[in-house]
Order: sequence, then structure tokens, then C-alpha cells
Amino acid sequence: MRNSVLFIFLLSLAGLFSCTPAEKADLVILNGKVVTIDKSNPRAEAVAVVDDKIVAVGKNSRIKKYIDESLTEVIDAAGRLVIPGFNDAHAHFGPLNPDYVELRYITDPAVITEKVKEKVAKAKPGELIRGGHWEHEMFTTREWPTKELIDEVSPDNPVALSRADGHSILVNSYVIKNSGITKNTPDPFGGEIQRDPETGEPTGIFKESAKRLLKFGAVQVERTEKENAEREWKGYLMALEKARKLGVTSIQIPGTADWEMYDKILEEGELTCRIDIGGVLTADQERLDEYDVLRMKYPPENTWLRFGYLKGFIDGTLGSGTALMFEPFSDEPDKTGLPQMTYEELEEKVLASDAAGFQIGIHAIGTKGNNWILNAYEKAQEVNGERNSRHRSEHAQLLTMDDLPRFAELGVIASMQPTHCITDKRFCEKRIGIERSKGAYAWRSLLDTGAKIAFGTDYSVEPLNPMEGLYAAVTRKDRRGEEGDGWFPEEKLSMEKAIELYTLGSAYAQFMEDRKGMIKQGYLADIVITDKDLMSVPEREIMKTTVDYTIVGGKIVFQVIVFM
Repeated sequence: MRNSVLFIFLLSLAGLFSCTPAEKADLVILNGKVVTIDKSNPRAEAVAVVDDKIVAVGKNSRIKKYIDESLTEVIDAAGRLVIPGFNDAHAHFGPLNPDYVELRYITDPAVITEKVKEKVAKAKPGELIRGGHWEHEMFTTREWPTKELIDEVSPDNPVALSRADGHSILVNSYVIKNSGITKNTPDPFGGEIQRDPETGEPTGIFKESAKRLLKFGAVQVERTEKENAEREWKGYLMALEKARKLGVTSIQIPGTADWEMYDKILEEGELTCRIDIGGVLTADQERLDEYDVLRMKYPPENTWLRFGYLKGFIDGTLGSGTALMFEPFSDEPDKTGLPQMTYEELEEKVLASDAAGFQIGIHAIGTKGNNWILNAYEKAQEVNGERNSRHRSEHAQLLTMDDLPRFAELGVIASMQPTHCITDKRFCEKRIGIERSKGAYAWRSLLDTGAKIAFGTDYSVEPLNPMEGLYAAVTRKDRRGEEGDGWFPEEKLSMEKAIELYTLGSAYAQFMEDRKGMIKQGYLADIVITDKDLMSVPEREIMKTTVDYTIVGGKIVFQVIVFM
């Protein structure tokens, strides 16, 4: 009798694992090289999705049982790479401006003149000409641009052209005059008016807080309220299209953004990227109360729109020579960077925001800047008590050897953008020398201490394309490619680790590692299929890799259409 019962039980158990699943999938991916980023099940062939979640990951033979020919949409990955959707942990995402003067990657400053001239020819007198992404370290001269480049072609229009890092801006004489700025205007705290060494006159470059002195006096372009609304709406849709074509399924916006617009986009069914929006680091209780209201309206349980972290700035950038350093810059020995607040102000804001239960992310580039925010986070633990705060260093670019282990010790996340490495390495050693450069973009060293890293782009400072970030992380070489093992190659990562930091690492940074960042049963079905196998292609092919499918919440939001 006992043997009969055991036999029936075993037979039922076998049937449980061999029968066709009762629930049929809405979407199935077959024949893929699935890199799950799930350590318990690192590789698979196929994935089944019901509604917005993954219900099964495994071999083709198992997943095919979820297919209903009349219900299930089937993607044949045909051996292509299948990975979690990219989660950009730091992107200044927003509507695209079709009139923006794009200057990224130019090497000849004369291009600035020509592009501004073209835009002025189409503009009304007094209309603001805005553009940027220029990088003077890419110019053949490697010299800062000056207002003389644009004055002659823009006598009747204000012109504002931001450096790629957004921390310096080039303006023309029209703007300088309208702002009432002369050679006698003093530099504000945390800012610099660049001046001609012979005449003392402003060159047109304004750094950090000095940008706040500028008054553009722009003439408003005459458009109806409806035209402005349509233009803004189109700009947001253009940005979302850009993201999904690149496989970006989640974005964490540092600081504030337009909640109402994203609400509207979600309501209209046009939101194809999950968005976190935060606030500004503050000690003001009234403002913290306002953020608390937003946090309740957009709680952590949400999957599309969520309240993120409070963003602060402690310094500038390496490229602009405004990063806060312990020691002077090698190429400007009279400067150690520009703090954006005193340490006392920083500590006050961190203590207040931490006590209110907010996550904090502070822009910190230089060694002293990162040291200061680590000190403030440590003070918050001492005063407010330890909690799972997951405070962040936004960029964590230049670190001392003593501060490297403190990230893990304090539970601070290094929110890093790998393309900054291959952009800034051109001038990093010139700025700070070889020895200090050893602590630059130290991904492997941070991981070896047990620290958590989240990858992103800092878009639009850098391109939104994750492939450039992956290339940077695994090669540490410039975008044109170069001989050798890369810049400080001991800090390079494997491709799988780089993908992990761009998916699960970023999900951890937003407290979502339990439901996002892996291709795993129960997780949100945010998935990307690429045209090349990033795990095996030569490094020169990484940035040429494109996305064939982007899936967000189980819905195909982008796919490459092949016409036979």
C-alpha cells in the first residue's frame, strides 16, 4: 500500500514538470543567447512573458510549451544576444530641441562659426541661438574657444553654446553686454569668468556659478500656445524614440523634471521608458515636505514613474578645470577647483535630507569633492543612525586610495558613466598627472572592495547610446581605437560585468533589484536583443552594435524591420 501511494505521488510530480503550462504567454523569445545577469541561471535559450512580467526562462523545449499559436507573439532571436534592458542611472533626459546647434566631436573651431552663421540666417533678430556639446580638448588647437569665433556672425542675436560637460558656456559679446559684465566684474563664489590675460576682458567663457550672471535678453519667438505645446510634446516623443532605439528601458533623471508631462505621456500610452525623477538636495523643511508629497504620489512600488533621489553639486568637472581637488591642477597650479558650497552647507543639507528618509546623490568629480560627500554621508550615519539609504556619488570620477574602500564601508553607490573615462583620458594626465590618474574611473578597484556601481551616460553630456559605455568599460580606449591594452587596463571590466552594472547595478541604485535588471522569473519584462554578440565580437565592433528589439513591460516598443 505504501509503495502504491509513493508511486502515485512520483507519477503526479513527473506530470507537474512535463505538462503544458496552464498559463499561455503573451510573448515568447526563442533561439536566443540569453545572458540573464541572474547568477543562479546565467544562460538560457528562451524567455516567456505574461502581461509585463517574465514567467519562465530556460531551454527552447520548455518555453515552447507556453506558446498558443492564436495568442502568443513569438520572436525568433536566431542566435542573437538577449539581455536585460539598459537602465541609465544618470541621464539628463528631456525633450529634444530641433533647433539646437549640435557641436559634438568637432575638431575645428571654425565649424562653430559656420554652424552659428547658418542658424542666425534663419532666426529673427534677438532670437536666442542655443547649442553645445563642444569639447575644446578635441580641437586641433586644444585651446578654449572665445567670443571672437561667433561675434562677427551674430551681431544681433544672443548666442549660448555649452561645453560638453555643461559646466562651462561660450557666449558672444551680445550676451556679455546685455548682462552688464565687464573686465571689472568679480568672479562669483564657485564660478569663474575667463579673461584675456593681456586685456582682462571676458573671453566669452563662463564657468560654473558664473553662468548665473548671464542675461540673454532674447526675443521670444512668436508661437501660439497650441504651437508651443505641440512642439514640446513632439520633443518628448523624439527623446523617447531615441531611447528605445538604443535599448534604454529605464532612466534615472538627476534632479527635477516635468512630472505633469510624463504623467500625460503615460496616460496617452506613449511612455516607452521607465522614469525616476527626483529633487534638489536641501535643508529647507518646507521643500522637503513638498518632496515628501511627491514621494507619496510616485512611490517606490510604482514601475513607470517613481520619485528618485535628491541631487546636489559639490564641484565642477575635470574638463572645465573646476573639479574640487586636494592638490592643485598640474596644468593650472594656482587652482584646485571650485566648490559649489562650503563643507558646512553640504553637511547641513545631507543631515536634513537623510533624516527625512530621502536617498541622496551628489555630483562629485574631484578627490576632495568625493571625500567631502563621503564624510557627510558618514556624519549622517553617526547622527541619524544607519539605514539602507544607498546614497550615491554621482560620477565618483577621481578618488584617493584612502577613499576607495569607504564606498563599501558606508554603503555608498558609485554612480559612474564609463564614457567619461574615454573622453577625459585625453587630458586627465595633463590636468592631474599620472599618479593621481590611477584613481580615475576606478571601476575594478571599487568592485574589489565590495562597492556597488551603477552605470549610466550623463546624457546629454555624453551620448545616450549604451554601446559606447560598454566599449569604454571593457577597453578604456578612445573611440577611434588605439593600440595596446587601454588606459590603466587593470581597471577594465569583462563585457558581462559591464552589462550587469548597466542593468542590475542601476536597478540596485534605485531599490529595484528585486524586480528589474535580470531576465528572471517574476521580473519586469524589459529586454533587449542586439544584432551582434557583444560577448564575443572584437572590440572595434562593440560601438557598431545596434538594437534589433527593445521590449518594455512585455511590449515590443522598437524593432528593426527587415524588408525581404
